[in-house]
Amino acid sequence: MKLKIAIAGTRGIPNHYGGYEQAVTFLSEGLVKKGHAVTVYNSHNHPYKEKIWKGVEIIHCYDPEKKIGTAGQFLYDLNCIRHARKQAYDILLFMGYTSSSAWGRIFPKQSLIISNMDGLEWKRSKYSKPVRIFLKYAEKLAVRFSHFHIADSVAIKKYLDEKYGITSQFIPYGATISSALSADHLKEFNTRQGEYYLLVARMEPENNIEMILDGYIASGSVDKFLVIGNTGNSYGQKLVQKYIRNDTIHFAGALFDQHKLDNLRAFCKLYFHGHSVGGTNPSLLEAMAAGCIIAAHKNEFNEAVLGSEARYFSTPGDVSRIILTETPAEIKTQWMKAQKNKIKEFYNWEHITDLYETFLLQCYTEQQA
Repeated sequence: MKLKIAIAGTRGIPNHYGGYEQAVTFLSEGLVKKGHAVTVYNSHNHPYKEKIWKGVEIIHCYDPEKKIGTAGQFLYDLNCIRHARKQAYDILLFMGYTSSSAWGRIFPKQSLIISNMDGLEWKRSKYSKPVRIFLKYAEKLAVRFSHFHIADSVAIKKYLDEKYGITSQFIPYGATISSALSADHLKEFNTRQGEYYLLVARMEPENNIEMILDGYIASGSVDKFLVIGNTGNSYGQKLVQKYIRNDTIHFAGALFDQHKLDNLRAFCKLYFHGHSVGGTNPSLLEAMAAGCIIAAHKNEFNEAVLGSEARYFSTPGDVSRIILTETPAEIKTQWMKAQKNKIKEFYNWEHITDLYETFLLQCYTEQQA
């Protein structure tokens, strides 16, 4: 059975923003290769302006976020939904719900609605209390107006099923193991193999970048610390200003060249993952695929993926101790092998695409019965 599938809720593909966009980039291409007709909704601000990307149809919808701020996300989603209402999609897959579920009453009736429920958005510290209250309500609306639900971690699935009495489907994200690694790319960042720490993240408080950098400074390390992520928002600018006098911390900006990212990760001394809210994080999986030694924020989401083959921190002091405590070479080798095996055996895009396809077909067949 071949399906007509539309994917909404992201800024678009190929990825120029974050985790959801990265997931949809791989997922949409994979579903097309399996013979499905796939459409992805892109913001009109997205740098990719063509109507087809690797066999995926791209629909550019007007997105006023740059002009009016956060409210623009709601209007962008509305524009995507209004377009989808006029189509004959078998399935409309929403990645997240923060600005789409408010329009639940006008979701297209002819399409099966499936929502990837994201990672407890109302817990994100960047939001004010009124916004968090709204996000909890938006989560409720997403459950109500979707026929089926996807959870990207076992912890999110447990929460959703217990909270709303549903049976969500656990499907995480994936990563790809690169076989063409070269330290030559490090010259661009003025560093060398094994002489820098690395962090790749959006500049948001819940990603604990400040905690990590404070711990790094307290350790007295002279090795460079590379921070990859767009510092254009207010929090990013705050971080840049705070550490501007530290010449070993380098904010390198956003980077979406997957090959360069793979190489930066593969040759770093230690990879820091500070994400504390959300489910299975794509950037964490990519670090595992690159063979990084990983120090992660201690929480149920990260521990569910990394297990015992990583170091964990909860305070700047923990970060300092991790930096100052050398992990034996044989342990590093064991950890690297274990994390790569997880990617090979489960968290790879081929397998994840298979899981999505199986679930989408199952949902569609069940709805038609």
